[in-house]
Amino acid sequence: MKEKKLRDVVLESGISVKPIYGPEDVADIDHDEDIGEPGAYPFTRGIHKYMYRYRPWTMRQYAGFGTPQESNQRFKYLISHGQNALNVAFDLPSQMGLDSDNPLAWGEVGRVGMAVDSLRDMEEAFEGIPLDEISTSLTINGVAAIMMSMYFVVAEKQGVPLQELRGTAQNDILKEYIGRGTWIFPVEPSIRQIGDTIEFCAQNVPYYYPVSVCGYHIRESGANPVQEIAYAYAIASAYVDHVRERGVDVDDFVARLSFNFDIWGNLFEQVAKFRAARRLWAKIVREKFGATSPKAMQMKMIAGGGGGGLTIEQPENNVVRGAYYALVSALSGTQTMALCTYDEAYTIPTEKAALIGLRTMQILVEEMGLCDTVDPLAGSYYIERLTTDLEEKIAEEMEKVEKMGGIVKAVSEGHIQREVAGQAYLYEQGIQRGEIVKVGVNKYRIEAEERDVELHEYEPERAEEQIRRLNELRAERDGAKVSETLENLRRAAQGTENLMPYVMEAVRAYATVGEMTQVLKDVFGEFKEPVGL
Repeated sequence: MKEKKLRDVVLESGISVKPIYGPEDVADIDHDEDIGEPGAYPFTRGIHKYMYRYRPWTMRQYAGFGTPQESNQRFKYLISHGQNALNVAFDLPSQMGLDSDNPLAWGEVGRVGMAVDSLRDMEEAFEGIPLDEISTSLTINGVAAIMMSMYFVVAEKQGVPLQELRGTAQNDILKEYIGRGTWIFPVEPSIRQIGDTIEFCAQNVPYYYPVSVCGYHIRESGANPVQEIAYAYAIASAYVDHVRERGVDVDDFVARLSFNFDIWGNLFEQVAKFRAARRLWAKIVREKFGATSPKAMQMKMIAGGGGGGLTIEQPENNVVRGAYYALVSALSGTQTMALCTYDEAYTIPTEKAALIGLRTMQILVEEMGLCDTVDPLAGSYYIERLTTDLEEKIAEEMEKVEKMGGIVKAVSEGHIQREVAGQAYLYEQGIQRGEIVKVGVNKYRIEAEERDVELHEYEPERAEEQIRRLNELRAERDGAKVSETLENLRRAAQGTENLMPYVMEAVRAYATVGEMTQVLKDVFGEFKEPVGL
Protein backbone atom coordinates (compact mmCIF):
# COMPACT_ATOMS: atom_id res chain seq x y z
CA MET A 1 0.00 0.00 0.00
CA LYS A 2 1.27 3.47 -0.89
CA GLU A 3 2.17 5.45 2.25
CA LYS A 4 -0.01 8.51 2.80
CA LYS A 5 1.83 11.82 2.43
CA LEU A 6 2.01 13.72 5.70
CA ARG A 7 0.80 17.30 5.76
CA ASP A 8 3.38 20.04 6.11
CA VAL A 9 3.40 21.91 9.44
CA VAL A 10 4.96 25.37 9.60
CA LEU A 11 4.62 27.41 12.80
CA GLU A 12 3.76 31.11 12.83
CA SER A 13 7.42 31.84 13.48
CA GLY A 14 8.32 30.22 10.17
CA ILE A 15 9.80 27.05 11.70
CA SER A 16 8.95 23.76 9.97
CA VAL A 17 7.91 20.99 12.36
CA LYS A 18 9.15 17.43 11.82
CA PRO A 19 6.76 14.56 12.58
CA ILE A 20 9.33 12.92 14.89
CA TYR A 21 12.16 14.37 16.99
CA GLY A 22 15.02 12.42 18.53
CA PRO A 23 18.50 12.72 20.07
CA GLU A 24 20.01 13.91 16.80
CA ASP A 25 17.88 17.07 16.98
CA VAL A 26 19.49 18.20 20.23
CA ALA A 27 23.04 17.01 19.55
CA ASP A 28 24.28 20.62 19.13
CA ILE A 29 22.62 21.84 22.34
CA ASP A 30 24.93 22.04 25.34
CA HIS A 31 23.06 21.31 28.56
CA ASP A 32 25.20 23.45 30.85
CA GLU A 33 25.48 26.42 28.47
CA ASP A 34 22.05 26.40 26.85
CA ILE A 35 19.67 24.83 29.36
CA GLY A 36 21.29 24.84 32.79
CA GLU A 37 19.48 24.54 36.08
CA PRO A 38 16.39 26.45 37.24
CA GLY A 39 17.35 29.67 38.99
CA ALA A 40 20.78 29.82 37.34
CA TYR A 41 22.16 31.45 34.20
CA PRO A 42 20.91 31.40 31.45
CA PHE A 43 17.55 30.86 33.23
CA THR A 44 16.08 28.79 30.39
CA ARG A 45 14.28 26.63 32.95
CA GLY A 46 13.02 29.52 35.08
CA ILE A 47 14.35 32.34 37.21
CA HIS A 48 13.91 30.59 40.58
CA LYS A 49 15.35 27.26 41.71
CA TYR A 50 12.05 25.78 42.87
CA MET A 51 9.64 28.01 40.93
CA TYR A 52 6.00 27.18 41.76
CA ARG A 53 6.90 24.41 44.20
CA TYR A 54 7.99 27.27 46.47
CA ARG A 55 5.29 29.79 45.53
CA PRO A 56 2.67 29.78 42.72
CA TRP A 57 2.49 32.56 40.18
CA THR A 58 0.76 35.81 41.09
CA MET A 59 -2.84 35.98 39.82
CA ARG A 60 -3.62 39.42 38.50
CA GLN A 61 -6.83 39.74 36.48
CA TYR A 62 -7.26 42.99 34.54
CA ALA A 63 -10.07 45.05 36.08
CA GLY A 64 -11.48 48.55 36.29
CA PHE A 65 -14.44 50.42 34.82
CA GLY A 66 -16.74 53.33 35.47
CA THR A 67 -16.03 55.46 38.51
CA PRO A 68 -13.28 54.80 41.08
CA GLN A 69 -15.97 53.64 43.50
CA GLU A 70 -17.24 50.99 41.06
CA SER A 71 -13.70 49.82 40.33
CA ASN A 72 -12.99 49.62 44.06
CA GLN A 73 -15.94 47.25 44.42
CA ARG A 74 -14.63 45.01 41.59
CA PHE A 75 -11.13 44.99 43.12
CA LYS A 76 -12.52 43.90 46.47
CA TYR A 77 -14.71 41.25 44.77
CA LEU A 78 -11.67 39.66 43.10
CA ILE A 79 -9.58 39.83 46.27
CA SER A 80 -12.40 38.20 48.25
CA HIS A 81 -12.32 35.27 45.81
CA GLY A 82 -8.60 34.63 46.20
CA GLN A 83 -6.91 37.01 43.77
CA ASN A 84 -3.64 38.14 45.35
CA ALA A 85 -2.79 41.18 43.21
CA LEU A 86 -4.51 43.85 41.11
CA ASN A 87 -4.17 44.91 37.47
CA VAL A 88 -5.85 48.29 36.91
CA ALA A 89 -7.58 49.34 33.69
CA PHE A 90 -7.93 53.09 33.02
CA ASP A 91 -10.46 54.63 30.67
CA LEU A 92 -9.28 56.16 27.40
CA PRO A 93 -9.53 59.81 28.50
CA SER A 94 -7.31 59.05 31.50
CA GLN A 95 -4.88 57.17 29.27
CA MET A 96 -4.72 60.14 26.90
CA GLY A 97 -4.22 62.73 29.64
CA LEU A 98 -7.71 64.23 29.31
CA ASP A 99 -9.91 65.22 32.23
CA SER A 100 -13.41 63.75 32.21
CA ASP A 101 -15.01 67.10 31.29
CA ASN A 102 -12.80 67.58 28.23
CA PRO A 103 -15.00 67.61 25.09
CA LEU A 104 -12.74 64.94 23.56
CA ALA A 105 -13.63 62.61 26.46
CA TRP A 106 -17.35 62.62 25.67
CA GLY A 107 -18.80 59.11 25.52
CA GLU A 108 -15.60 57.45 26.79
CA VAL A 109 -15.54 58.38 30.48
CA GLY A 110 -15.35 55.11 32.42
CA ARG A 111 -16.22 53.04 29.35
CA VAL A 112 -13.21 50.71 29.01
CA GLY A 113 -11.58 51.35 32.37
CA MET A 114 -11.62 53.43 35.51
CA ALA A 115 -11.87 57.22 35.19
CA VAL A 116 -9.10 58.99 37.10
CA ASP A 117 -8.89 62.78 37.12
CA SER A 118 -6.97 63.45 40.33
CA LEU A 119 -5.41 62.01 43.45
CA ARG A 120 -8.88 61.95 45.02
CA ASP A 121 -9.98 59.35 42.48
CA MET A 122 -6.94 57.18 43.15
CA GLU A 123 -7.56 57.43 46.89
CA GLU A 124 -11.15 56.23 46.41
CA ALA A 125 -10.12 53.42 44.07
CA PHE A 126 -7.83 51.93 46.73
CA GLU A 127 -9.94 52.73 49.79
CA GLY A 128 -9.82 49.74 52.11
CA ILE A 129 -7.16 47.93 50.01
CA PRO A 130 -3.88 47.63 51.94
CA LEU A 131 -1.07 48.51 49.54
CA ASP A 132 1.50 46.90 51.81
CA GLU A 133 -0.23 43.55 51.18
CA ILE A 134 -1.68 43.85 47.66
CA SER A 135 0.69 44.45 44.75
CA THR A 136 -0.85 46.55 41.97
CA SER A 137 -0.08 46.83 38.28
CA LEU A 138 -1.06 50.10 36.58
CA THR A 139 -1.83 49.59 32.90
CA ILE A 140 -0.90 53.11 31.85
CA ASN A 141 1.61 54.60 29.43
CA GLY A 142 1.43 58.17 28.11
CA VAL A 143 0.71 59.56 31.59
CA ALA A 144 2.45 56.81 33.53
CA ALA A 145 4.54 59.26 35.56
CA ILE A 146 1.34 60.96 36.74
CA MET A 147 -0.51 57.76 37.66
CA MET A 148 2.55 56.26 39.34
CA SER A 149 2.91 59.46 41.38
CA MET A 150 -0.72 59.23 42.45
CA TYR A 151 -0.24 55.61 43.50
CA PHE A 152 2.91 56.48 45.44
CA VAL A 153 1.13 59.30 47.27
CA VAL A 154 -1.82 57.03 48.13
CA ALA A 155 0.67 54.53 49.57
CA GLU A 156 2.25 57.30 51.67
CA LYS A 157 -1.18 58.32 52.93
CA GLN A 158 -1.78 54.69 53.95
CA GLY A 159 1.49 54.76 55.88
CA VAL A 160 3.34 52.46 53.47
CA PRO A 161 6.97 53.59 53.02
CA LEU A 162 7.95 53.93 49.35
CA GLN A 163 11.08 51.92 50.16
CA GLU A 164 8.79 48.93 50.83
CA LEU A 165 6.08 49.46 48.19
CA ARG A 166 5.66 46.77 45.53
CA GLY A 167 3.90 47.03 42.21
CA THR A 168 4.35 47.58 38.49
CA ALA A 169 3.56 50.21 35.89
CA GLN A 170 3.26 49.32 32.23
CA ASN A 171 4.91 52.57 31.16
CA ASP A 172 6.12 51.30 27.76
CA ILE A 173 5.54 54.14 25.33
CA LEU A 174 7.44 52.77 22.33
CA LYS A 175 5.00 49.90 21.97
CA GLU A 176 2.15 52.45 22.05
CA TYR A 177 3.41 53.94 18.78
CA ILE A 178 3.45 50.41 17.37
CA GLY A 179 0.42 48.72 18.85
CA ARG A 180 -2.15 50.61 20.90
CA GLY A 181 -2.04 54.30 20.04
CA THR A 182 -2.35 55.94 23.47
CA TRP A 183 0.68 58.10 22.84
CA ILE A 184 0.69 61.81 23.63
CA PHE A 185 4.18 63.31 23.34
CA PRO A 186 6.91 62.90 20.71
CA VAL A 187 9.24 59.93 21.06
CA GLU A 188 12.27 61.57 22.68
CA PRO A 189 10.48 63.41 25.53
CA SER A 190 8.41 60.28 26.11
CA ILE A 191 11.56 58.23 26.59
CA ARG A 192 12.90 60.96 28.88
CA GLN A 193 9.86 60.52 31.13
CA ILE A 194 10.35 56.75 31.22
CA GLY A 195 13.96 57.37 32.17
CA ASP A 196 12.77 59.68 34.94
CA THR A 197 10.51 57.00 36.39
CA ILE A 198 13.20 54.30 36.23
CA GLU A 199 15.80 56.54 37.85
CA PHE A 200 13.36 57.75 40.53
CA CYS A 201 12.30 54.22 41.45
CA ALA A 202 15.90 52.96 41.55
CA GLN A 203 16.65 55.66 44.11
CA ASN A 204 13.36 55.84 46.05
CA VAL A 205 11.04 52.87 45.36
CA PRO A 206 13.47 49.94 45.01
CA TYR A 207 10.89 47.11 44.97
CA TYR A 208 8.66 48.73 42.34
CA TYR A 209 8.83 47.76 38.64
CA PRO A 210 8.61 51.12 36.80
CA VAL A 211 8.36 49.57 33.32
CA SER A 212 6.74 46.44 31.93
CA VAL A 213 7.86 46.19 28.32
CA CYS A 214 4.95 44.90 26.26
CA GLY A 215 5.49 42.47 23.46
CA TYR A 216 1.85 41.62 24.25
CA HIS A 217 0.32 44.55 22.40
CA ILE A 218 2.73 44.23 19.49
CA ARG A 219 1.62 40.62 19.10
CA GLU A 220 -2.04 41.59 19.41
CA SER A 221 -1.50 44.13 16.62
CA GLY A 222 -0.34 41.42 14.24
CA ALA A 223 3.28 40.54 14.98
CA ASN A 224 4.30 36.90 14.91
CA PRO A 225 5.85 35.28 18.03
CA VAL A 226 9.41 36.04 16.89
CA GLN A 227 8.64 39.71 16.26
CA GLU A 228 6.81 39.94 19.60
CA ILE A 229 9.94 39.08 21.57
CA ALA A 230 12.42 40.78 19.23
CA TYR A 231 10.67 44.15 19.20
CA ALA A 232 10.08 44.02 22.96
CA TYR A 233 13.77 43.36 23.58
CA ALA A 234 14.81 46.12 21.19
CA ILE A 235 12.51 48.50 23.10
CA ALA A 236 13.82 47.35 26.49
CA SER A 237 17.37 47.80 25.24
CA ALA A 238 16.59 51.38 24.20
CA TYR A 239 15.30 52.17 27.69
CA VAL A 240 18.36 50.56 29.28
CA ASP A 241 20.70 52.56 27.03
CA HIS A 242 18.90 55.78 27.94
CA VAL A 243 19.13 55.19 31.70
CA ARG A 244 22.77 54.13 31.48
CA GLU A 245 23.53 57.39 29.68
CA ARG A 246 22.25 59.15 32.83
CA GLY A 247 25.04 57.46 34.77
CA VAL A 248 22.89 54.84 36.53
CA ASP A 249 24.66 51.48 36.84
CA VAL A 250 22.89 48.70 34.96
CA ASP A 251 22.90 46.42 38.02
CA ASP A 252 21.02 49.11 39.95
CA PHE A 253 17.89 49.12 37.78
CA VAL A 254 17.62 46.36 35.15
CA ALA A 255 16.42 43.83 37.71
CA ARG A 256 13.31 46.01 38.07
CA LEU A 257 12.35 45.97 34.40
CA SER A 258 9.70 43.38 33.60
CA PHE A 259 7.90 42.16 30.48
CA ASN A 260 4.29 41.62 29.45
CA PHE A 261 3.90 38.88 26.83
CA ASP A 262 1.04 37.35 24.90
CA ILE A 263 -0.20 33.77 24.65
CA TRP A 264 -2.28 32.34 21.87
CA GLY A 265 -1.51 29.96 19.04
CA ASN A 266 0.46 26.74 19.03
CA LEU A 267 1.03 25.47 22.56
CA PHE A 268 4.56 24.16 22.04
CA GLU A 269 5.67 27.21 20.08
CA GLN A 270 4.47 29.44 22.90
CA VAL A 271 6.25 27.47 25.63
CA ALA A 272 9.49 27.39 23.63
CA LYS A 273 9.15 31.12 22.88
CA PHE A 274 9.36 31.98 26.55
CA ARG A 275 12.18 29.56 27.33
CA ALA A 276 14.13 31.06 24.41
CA ALA A 277 13.27 34.59 25.53
CA ARG A 278 14.60 34.02 29.05
CA ARG A 279 17.86 32.64 27.71
CA LEU A 280 18.35 35.44 25.19
CA TRP A 281 17.57 38.22 27.69
CA ALA A 282 20.14 36.81 30.12
CA LYS A 283 22.74 36.91 27.37
CA ILE A 284 21.83 40.45 26.29
CA VAL A 285 22.00 41.84 29.82
CA ARG A 286 25.29 40.12 30.62
CA GLU A 287 27.10 40.42 27.28
CA LYS A 288 25.76 43.68 25.85
CA PHE A 289 25.12 45.71 28.99
CA GLY A 290 27.80 44.19 31.22
CA ALA A 291 25.58 43.35 34.18
CA THR A 292 27.15 41.18 36.87
CA SER A 293 24.15 40.62 39.15
CA PRO A 294 22.27 37.37 38.37
CA LYS A 295 19.01 39.11 39.34
CA ALA A 296 19.59 41.70 36.60
CA MET A 297 19.80 38.86 34.05
CA GLN A 298 16.45 37.34 35.00
CA MET A 299 13.60 37.99 32.55
CA LYS A 300 10.52 38.52 34.72
CA MET A 301 7.15 38.46 32.99
CA ILE A 302 3.42 38.57 33.17
CA ALA A 303 2.05 36.19 30.55
CA GLY A 304 -1.55 35.26 30.01
CA GLY A 305 -4.08 34.66 27.33
CA GLY A 306 -4.29 37.30 24.65
CA GLY A 307 -7.55 38.71 23.36
CA GLY A 308 -6.29 38.17 19.82
CA GLY A 309 -6.89 34.46 20.26
CA LEU A 310 -10.51 34.84 21.33
CA THR A 311 -13.48 34.81 18.99
CA ILE A 312 -16.89 36.42 18.71
CA GLU A 313 -18.17 33.17 17.22
CA GLN A 314 -19.09 30.48 19.75
CA PRO A 315 -17.85 32.55 22.72
CA GLU A 316 -18.06 29.62 25.16
CA ASN A 317 -15.10 28.13 23.27
CA ASN A 318 -13.07 30.99 24.74
CA VAL A 319 -13.38 29.39 28.16
CA VAL A 320 -11.51 26.40 26.75
CA ARG A 321 -8.99 28.60 24.98
CA GLY A 322 -8.37 30.53 28.18
CA ALA A 323 -7.66 27.31 30.08
CA TYR A 324 -5.08 26.29 27.50
CA TYR A 325 -3.49 29.75 27.56
CA ALA A 326 -3.21 29.46 31.33
CA LEU A 327 -1.61 26.03 30.91
CA VAL A 328 0.94 27.49 28.47
CA SER A 329 1.68 30.33 30.87
CA ALA A 330 2.32 27.90 33.73
CA LEU A 331 4.48 25.61 31.60
CA SER A 332 6.42 28.66 30.42
CA GLY A 333 7.52 29.78 33.89
CA THR A 334 5.64 33.05 34.20
CA GLN A 335 5.82 35.13 37.38
CA THR A 336 2.36 36.65 37.00
CA MET A 337 -0.66 35.37 35.10
CA ALA A 338 -3.67 37.25 33.75
CA LEU A 339 -6.30 35.77 31.46
CA CYS A 340 -8.61 37.48 29.04
CA THR A 341 -12.13 36.31 29.82
CA TYR A 342 -14.45 34.47 27.47
CA ASP A 343 -16.66 37.53 26.91
CA GLU A 344 -13.90 40.04 26.09
CA ALA A 345 -14.50 39.79 22.35
CA TYR A 346 -17.78 41.56 23.20
CA THR A 347 -17.52 43.56 26.36
CA ILE A 348 -15.84 44.49 29.62
CA PRO A 349 -15.68 41.28 31.68
CA THR A 350 -18.66 40.53 33.85
CA GLU A 351 -18.13 39.35 37.42
CA LYS A 352 -18.99 35.83 36.30
CA ALA A 353 -16.44 35.86 33.46
CA ALA A 354 -13.74 37.38 35.66
CA LEU A 355 -14.35 34.72 38.28
CA ILE A 356 -14.08 31.92 35.69
CA GLY A 357 -10.70 33.34 34.65
CA LEU A 358 -9.52 33.44 38.25
CA ARG A 359 -10.84 29.92 38.98
CA THR A 360 -9.05 28.64 35.85
CA MET A 361 -5.71 29.72 37.31
CA GLN A 362 -6.59 28.38 40.75
CA ILE A 363 -7.53 24.97 39.30
CA LEU A 364 -4.09 24.72 37.68
CA VAL A 365 -2.48 25.40 41.06
CA GLU A 366 -4.72 23.26 43.24
CA GLU A 367 -5.81 20.35 41.01
CA MET A 368 -3.69 19.92 37.89
CA GLY A 369 -0.19 19.55 39.31
CA LEU A 370 1.34 22.57 37.53
CA CYS A 371 3.18 23.58 40.71
CA ASP A 372 4.65 20.16 41.45
CA THR A 373 7.91 20.33 39.50
CA VAL A 374 9.96 22.92 37.63
CA ASP A 375 9.90 23.17 33.82
CA PRO A 376 8.29 19.75 33.24
CA LEU A 377 8.83 19.90 29.46
CA ALA A 378 12.61 20.33 29.79
CA GLY A 379 14.56 17.66 27.97
CA SER A 380 11.87 17.09 25.35
CA TYR A 381 13.64 16.72 22.01
CA TYR A 382 11.00 18.88 20.36
CA ILE A 383 10.87 21.60 23.02
CA GLU A 384 14.64 21.97 23.28
CA ARG A 385 15.07 22.10 19.49
CA LEU A 386 12.25 24.61 19.17
CA THR A 387 13.65 26.73 22.01
CA THR A 388 17.03 27.01 20.30
CA ASP A 389 15.53 27.69 16.86
CA LEU A 390 13.30 30.42 18.25
CA GLU A 391 16.19 32.07 20.09
CA GLU A 392 18.12 32.25 16.81
CA LYS A 393 15.16 33.71 14.94
CA ILE A 394 14.51 36.34 17.63
CA ALA A 395 18.17 37.39 17.54
CA GLU A 396 18.01 37.65 13.74
CA GLU A 397 14.90 39.84 13.95
CA MET A 398 16.61 42.11 16.47
CA GLU A 399 19.52 42.48 14.05
CA LYS A 400 17.07 43.62 11.36
CA VAL A 401 15.89 46.37 13.74
CA GLU A 402 19.48 47.48 14.26
CA LYS A 403 19.94 47.73 10.49
CA MET A 404 16.92 50.08 10.43
CA GLY A 405 18.89 52.40 12.70
CA GLY A 406 17.62 51.05 16.02
CA ILE A 407 14.16 50.75 17.49
CA VAL A 408 13.70 54.45 18.34
CA LYS A 409 14.44 55.54 14.77
CA ALA A 410 12.45 52.63 13.32
CA VAL A 411 9.38 53.52 15.39
CA SER A 412 9.71 57.29 14.83
CA GLU A 413 9.77 56.73 11.07
CA GLY A 414 7.01 54.10 11.10
CA HIS A 415 9.06 51.11 9.91
CA ILE A 416 8.05 48.78 12.74
CA GLN A 417 4.42 49.83 12.43
CA ARG A 418 4.50 48.82 8.76
CA GLU A 419 6.12 45.48 9.58
CA VAL A 420 3.44 44.66 12.14
CA ALA A 421 0.59 45.84 9.92
CA GLY A 422 1.93 43.71 7.07
CA GLN A 423 2.14 40.66 9.30
CA ALA A 424 -1.43 41.25 10.51
CA TYR A 425 -2.60 41.37 6.89
CA LEU A 426 -0.87 38.09 6.05
CA TYR A 427 -2.39 36.41 9.10
CA GLU A 428 -5.89 37.59 8.21
CA GLN A 429 -5.40 36.34 4.66
CA GLY A 430 -4.52 32.93 6.10
CA ILE A 431 -7.73 32.94 8.15
CA GLN A 432 -9.85 34.00 5.17
CA ARG A 433 -8.36 31.30 2.94
CA GLY A 434 -8.68 28.64 5.65
CA GLU A 435 -4.92 28.01 5.74
CA ILE A 436 -4.95 29.01 9.42
CA VAL A 437 -7.74 27.15 11.20
CA LYS A 438 -9.84 28.96 13.79
CA VAL A 439 -12.45 26.66 15.28
CA GLY A 440 -15.93 28.13 15.04
CA VAL A 441 -14.75 30.85 12.64
CA ASN A 442 -13.57 29.15 9.45
CA LYS A 443 -14.10 25.54 10.53
CA TYR A 444 -16.98 23.92 12.44
CA ARG A 445 -19.04 27.07 12.08
CA ILE A 446 -22.61 27.31 13.29
CA GLU A 447 -24.34 29.63 10.85
CA ALA A 448 -27.51 30.19 12.88
CA GLU A 449 -25.67 30.59 16.14
CA GLU A 450 -27.26 32.08 19.25
CA ARG A 451 -24.69 33.79 21.45
CA ASP A 452 -25.52 34.12 25.12
CA VAL A 453 -23.22 36.91 26.31
CA GLU A 454 -24.11 39.51 28.91
CA LEU A 455 -23.07 42.95 27.68
CA HIS A 456 -21.69 45.69 29.90
CA GLU A 457 -24.01 48.61 29.30
CA TYR A 458 -22.45 52.06 29.28
CA GLU A 459 -24.21 54.38 31.70
CA PRO A 460 -23.82 58.11 30.83
CA GLU A 461 -24.93 59.12 34.32
CA ARG A 462 -21.68 57.62 35.67
CA ALA A 463 -19.75 60.10 33.53
CA GLU A 464 -21.97 62.92 34.75
CA GLU A 465 -21.22 61.93 38.33
CA GLN A 466 -17.49 61.84 37.61
CA ILE A 467 -17.61 65.33 36.08
CA ARG A 468 -19.64 66.65 39.01
CA ARG A 469 -17.06 65.36 41.45
CA LEU A 470 -14.25 66.82 39.34
CA ASN A 471 -15.84 70.27 39.46
CA GLU A 472 -16.35 69.88 43.19
CA LEU A 473 -12.64 69.11 43.60
CA ARG A 474 -11.61 72.18 41.62
CA ALA A 475 -13.78 74.36 43.85
CA GLU A 476 -12.43 72.91 47.10
CA ARG A 477 -8.68 72.64 46.46
CA ASP A 478 -6.07 75.39 46.96
CA GLY A 479 -5.98 76.96 43.50
CA ALA A 480 -2.87 79.01 44.20
CA LYS A 481 -0.98 75.90 45.29
CA VAL A 482 -2.07 74.06 42.15
CA SER A 483 -0.86 76.92 39.93
CA GLU A 484 2.46 77.03 41.77
CA THR A 485 3.11 73.31 41.40
CA LEU A 486 2.14 73.34 37.72
CA GLU A 487 4.54 76.21 37.07
CA ASN A 488 7.30 74.31 38.86
CA LEU A 489 6.57 71.31 36.64
CA ARG A 490 6.74 73.51 33.54
CA ARG A 491 10.16 74.91 34.47
CA ALA A 492 11.51 71.43 35.24
CA ALA A 493 10.23 70.11 31.89
CA GLN A 494 11.98 72.96 30.10
CA GLY A 495 15.25 71.87 31.72
CA THR A 496 16.82 68.48 32.30
CA GLU A 497 15.80 67.64 35.88
CA ASN A 498 13.99 64.45 36.79
CA LEU A 499 10.29 65.33 36.58
CA MET A 500 8.98 62.82 39.14
CA PRO A 501 9.41 65.01 42.26
CA TYR A 502 7.58 67.85 40.49
CA VAL A 503 4.76 65.58 39.31
CA MET A 504 4.33 64.23 42.83
CA GLU A 505 4.22 67.79 44.16
CA ALA A 506 1.43 68.67 41.73
CA VAL A 507 -0.40 65.42 42.54
CA ARG A 508 -0.36 66.24 46.26
CA ALA A 509 -1.92 69.62 45.46
CA TYR A 510 -4.72 67.77 43.60
CA ALA A 511 -3.77 69.06 40.17
CA THR A 512 -5.69 67.06 37.58
CA VAL A 513 -4.36 64.65 35.00
CA GLY A 514 -5.47 67.01 32.24
CA GLU A 515 -3.77 70.02 33.82
CA MET A 516 -0.44 68.27 34.28
CA THR A 517 -0.58 66.75 30.81
CA GLN A 518 -1.31 70.14 29.22
CA VAL A 519 1.77 71.64 30.87
CA LEU A 520 3.90 68.88 29.37
CA LYS A 521 2.22 69.26 25.97
CA ASP A 522 3.05 72.96 26.04
CA VAL A 523 6.73 72.12 26.54
CA PHE A 524 7.14 68.89 24.55
CA GLY A 525 4.48 69.15 21.84
CA GLU A 526 2.51 66.16 20.56
CA PHE A 527 3.47 63.15 18.46
CA LYS A 528 2.44 63.17 14.82
CA GLU A 529 2.10 59.75 13.27
CA PRO A 530 4.38 59.24 10.24
CA VAL A 531 2.63 59.80 6.91
CA GLY A 532 1.73 56.64 5.04
CA LEU A 533 0.71 54.45 7.99
